Amino acid sequence: MSEQTLPIRSVCVYCGSQPGRDSAYIAAGRRLGQAMAENHLRLVYGGGTKGIMGAVASGVLSHGGRVTGIIPQFLVDMEATRHSLGQLSELIITPDMHERKHKMFDRADAFVALPGGIGTLEEIVEVMTWAQLGRHRKPMVFANIGGFWDPMLKLIRHMADEGFIHTAHLVQPMVIDEPEEIVSALVEHWAGQVDRDGEADIIARL
Repeated sequence: MSEQTLPIRSVCVYCGSQPGRDSAYIAAGRRLGQAMAENHLRLVYGGGTKGIMGAVASGVLSHGGRVTGIIPQFLVDMEATRHSLGQLSELIITPDMHERKHKMFDRADAFVALPGGIGTLEEIVEVMTWAQLGRHRKPMVFANIGGFWDPMLKLIRHMADEGFIHTAHLVQPMVIDEPEEIVSALVEHWAGQVDRDGEADIIARL
C-alpha cells in the first residue's frame, strides 16, 4: 500500500495508561501498532509509554513506523518515562489537557478507542460529540477487544432509542473486534472522504 495514495495518513489512538487485567488488551495494542506501521500510518496518541499506550507505540516503532506523542507537562512522569519518550518520532509537550486534545484532533485523520478508563472514554465521547455537531467527518472506531465496549455501545443505543441522539447519522463509529482489521476498515470505509476543510477554524472554536 503506497503512503502517497492513503486518504488516511495518521490515526489517533485513545487507550489506557494501565495494562488492564486481560493480557489481550496489551496484545491488541501491539497488533494495532504493527498494522499501522506496516500500512505507513503515523500514530498520534497521548504520549504515555506505559500500559496499553506503551504497547501501541512499541508496536508502531518496532516495525519501523512513526509516532507522535502529545502529553501535558504534568503527566510526563506519571504516564511515561523520559527515556521512553525520547524514542518517539515526535514529542509535543502541552501546558494542559485542553491543548493536548486540540493538537491530537488536528493531527489525526481517524480515531480509535482501545480499552481504557475514564480518560479514554471521555476522549472518544468528545470526538463523537464534535461529529454529532457537524464539526468533523473523520472515522471513529471502537476496538471492541473481548467485548470491552459492549456496555458503552448498549448505552449509545439506549440514548438513541430514547430520542437523545437526533443526528445519529453523524455519529456512526465502527465497531471492530480484531485489531488487525482496523486499518483496512478505516481505509476502505473512508477512502477519499476525510474532510479537513476548515479544520483550523473548527479547532479554534472547540
